[in-house]
Amino acid sequence: MPLRDIIGHGRALDLLARAVEHESVPPSQLFAGPPGVGKRLVALALAQAVNCLAPVAFANGGRDACGKCASCTRIARGVHPDIVRLEPDEDGAIGIDAIREVLAQVGYRPFEARRRVVIVDEADGLGAPAQSALLKTLEEPPPGTIFILISARPDALLPTVLSRCSRLRFMPLSPSEVASALAKRGYAEPEARAVAATAEGSLSRALEVDAGDLVGARNTAAAVLRQVARDPGPKERLNQAKALLEKRSGKKGSMTAAAFERELLASNLRAMSSLLRDVELLASGVDEQWLANRDVSSDLERLCDVYAGGRSRAAFAAVDRALSALDRNASAKIVADWVVLQI
Repeated sequence: MPLRDIIGHGRALDLLARAVEHESVPPSQLFAGPPGVGKRLVALALAQAVNCLAPVAFANGGRDACGKCASCTRIARGVHPDIVRLEPDEDGAIGIDAIREVLAQVGYRPFEARRRVVIVDEADGLGAPAQSALLKTLEEPPPGTIFILISARPDALLPTVLSRCSRLRFMPLSPSEVASALAKRGYAEPEARAVAATAEGSLSRALEVDAGDLVGARNTAAAVLRQVARDPGPKERLNQAKALLEKRSGKKGSMTAAAFERELLASNLRAMSSLLRDVELLASGVDEQWLANRDVSSDLERLCDVYAGGRSRAAFAAVDRALSALDRNASAKIVADWVVLQI
């Protein structure tokens, strides 16, 4: 996938495309940012760009890969001999033997590429000995070789490793960007919006969830907020807690009944949190493009009449506390009862 086809990260892609054009790509780099936002895709796209046989212009200046030549297609298929990828083993570690093997390989000229690219995925899985073995090479990489370390936890790397790498920061994708990516994969707009709203900026996380379940979660959350917005008494509010625990079609799998109930409630509460965030944004007068749930803007406007201001902030804080309690294995029923009394 060329740089131009990657969703989001406009500034980072512009910087890389210009560096490719001027042949000034840093030889030791760290791609740091949350998991699932596209760091690995960008690393592979950069490998294509520096080795493309028929490069093309990038939209905002710079040079990009064609995505079609023999070099680009082999990199995309993962069979290019000069594009080396290291990943953690089953224990989540990258051992020193794997690093030594790569270091022995980069001591020779690339077989056919202009630039050999070594991508260390989840580099925080490198043990201290493996990181120490990399230090000298990161400081003075062999000619024609680029090292790219990818990490969602860069602070787990040794300071000496960090000091030898140019860091490129990746931010979470916006809900609109996640929804756009899902739409390209065949999701209907309501499903794409519902999934993107609770994906926390991670496309990989969005692709892991059941779109139908998240649409159901958002519908449940919106209905509970509408009912509670009437400010009924405790008895009526506790009836709404039952709606937050009402089972949908999701599969329990190997989870216990209690764990499944907590996950169901958490899904509803994450959807509620997203709706309350949008209510506050809408009340602040922001453009609708920044709303995660803009496809249900009519519902948001009705909720805005009641929840705007201090109430939405208090409700958001209560939902956040409820999610934290679920993370600590609190009873789903107790949490559901508590949260409807708070919002």
